[in-house]
Amino acid sequence: MRVLWCGLGVLVLLLGATRGEAEQPLAQMPAGQLVREVVYNEVHDHDNHGYWRYWIERRAQQQTRVEEQVETVDGPVTRLALNNGHTLDAAGREQERQRINHLLSSPDEQAKLRQDYAGDEKRIGRILALLPDAFLYEYAGVEDGCFRLRFRPNPSYPARSIEAHIFHAMSGELWIDARMKRLARLEGRLGENVDFGFGLLGRLYKGGWFRLDRTRASATDWKTARLEVHMSGRALLLKTIGRETSEVRGGFVPVPAGMNLAQGLALLQKSDTANVGVMPTSFVAQR
Repeated sequence: MRVLWCGLGVLVLLLGATRGEAEQPLAQMPAGQLVREVVYNEVHDHDNHGYWRYWIERRAQQQTRVEEQVETVDGPVTRLALNNGHTLDAAGREQERQRINHLLSSPDEQAKLRQDYAGDEKRIGRILALLPDAFLYEYAGVEDGCFRLRFRPNPSYPARSIEAHIFHAMSGELWIDARMKRLARLEGRLGENVDFGFGLLGRLYKGGWFRLDRTRASATDWKTARLEVHMSGRALLLKTIGRETSEVRGGFVPVPAGMNLAQGLALLQKSDTANVGVMPTSFVAQR
């Protein structure tokens, strides 16, 4: 993918080393311990993260939407910029202004945004916490300045929650920035059907997969550059369930730390149709 995960200096160092020199770091630390240190870095660095403005391209079925997003202490706020590759007409821009103004004036909507944001943060934390113990790891080489690891379910791990039950059924690979010890890429695939209530309450089908790519946006901040989730299954009473997510993000620009919701929305409202054309080339190329 188009993401530059690792610094040029690390890449040159690793590619310029002899075979023995390149393999030496792999032998210095067990793969599981490396993952544990990466999770520690992810969790603790996140506590001091900066705030960012960026583009998100979302693809669903036959529709493509490009949104501008600003992070605030109350959660991220967005403005629709392109719909199926076209800028919004006057009616579309007015609809976006009304939606933003409604969010700004509605305590209930603001509370929901904060609640959803807090829920997402906790969910990410729980998933990260699974990585060191729920899987067994082995080194698979060095690639683009990153350690590449394969993982498979740890048969002795007790998956007690639905999230843990689903995630623990996956096998895949992850890439770790060799110098920063940060997660650069994670891919997983369901190796078997995942049943809930012995299959009576639902089932996720074998073969579902996800991919997460991250890029270094600053000295300490790593941001999601791509997210793919493709799952399907059956819920209670034969209702079909599915999760299809395809997102690409880019154009990361720092914004003042600790902005509140009103400040973030005001920053979005300053954007006009002229700014829509100033987009990362990665988005332009994909439309």
